[in-house]
Amino acid sequence: MVRTLDPATGGVVRAVQLLSEGLIRAGHEVQIVTLDAPESKWLSRSRLPGKALGHGRHGYGYSRELLPWLRAEGGHFDRVIVHGIWQYQSFAAWRRYAGSQIPYYVFPHGMLDPWFKRTYPLKHLKKWLYWPWADYRVLRDATAVIFTSEEERRTARKSFWLYRCREKVSTLGVEARDQVGSGEIFLEKYPALRGWRFLLFLGRLHPKKGCDLLIDALARRRDSTEALRLVLAGPDQIRWEKELRMRVESAGLGESVIFTGMLEGAMKSAALQAADAFILPSHQENFGLSVVEALAAGLPVLISNRINIWREIEAANAGYIEPDDLLGTARLIERWSNTAPDIRSTMRENAQQCFARHFEINRAVDSLLKVLEN
Repeated sequence: MVRTLDPATGGVVRAVQLLSEGLIRAGHEVQIVTLDAPESKWLSRSRLPGKALGHGRHGYGYSRELLPWLRAEGGHFDRVIVHGIWQYQSFAAWRRYAGSQIPYYVFPHGMLDPWFKRTYPLKHLKKWLYWPWADYRVLRDATAVIFTSEEERRTARKSFWLYRCREKVSTLGVEARDQVGSGEIFLEKYPALRGWRFLLFLGRLHPKKGCDLLIDALARRRDSTEALRLVLAGPDQIRWEKELRMRVESAGLGESVIFTGMLEGAMKSAALQAADAFILPSHQENFGLSVVEALAAGLPVLISNRINIWREIEAANAGYIEPDDLLGTARLIERWSNTAPDIRSTMRENAQQCFARHFEINRAVDSLLKVLEN
């Protein structure tokens, strides 16, 4: 179960799709229950079997239809996996399955990270009002709460002192793809990038992702002898792009920063092929699927130490790691700019090896099945 399958909402949807497709390939039947309206355009593009109940109102996603449907139809499942907390689908799953013969599992997807407590203290206080009687019980009574990295599991314990659950770690992953294409179709669409080295950001345009840090860090090196360009590729969910464009202009960056909107399919693959490196100075990522997609494409990753898979990347020498502030972001860019060509080539090989060792989707599915079967 998941609140929505709208790909513009971020990595949770991508994780649901990848794991579901992997489970189907492994011979299991999957049905995705979502609170999207049945006529939602993204559902028509989905290849996965599902049930769209609609009426997931507001951010919480309350639906009068969900719990009656689970009581009527939810007894046919062998396992139930809930993606996300702080939303109605997790509370409804608890009401239907807690104490039943059907085990349910919860992926928090980083929603217990203490970064949210520090950054949005008023929202955290509001969550405390219903934590003891709602989400605390959702996690406490789940057969397992599944974290996508060891770092996420450790940090989740710091958000609420009233905390109890059966913790498991099961990584995420993406498909391994033969990198036989080129970045030509991307460069044809954005000819201002042709002949330039550029850094690629893939993700929502959101303050959590550090987009503003990227612009400010790039502005610091306007007088550098080696110019780099920046591509900000992602949906403008909170209407922040206008402010970011103004920031670009006031910094005098002109054509140095290009906004593409959300990239999918062949265009995203081409962007990964054309880029010099991937960059994400995010303030909080429980996993970072876009980081893994870059590794799969053989692209070194320049990331903050707030992305919970940074240790694996650092150990593999598949990128550079710095703090999630302006100085750290500027260092990421400078370190990559000063890296010798032969070292860049080695890091590209390391990126693919790191992906194959840790983040290939079949490894993730096998890991999840072990949790579900035990």
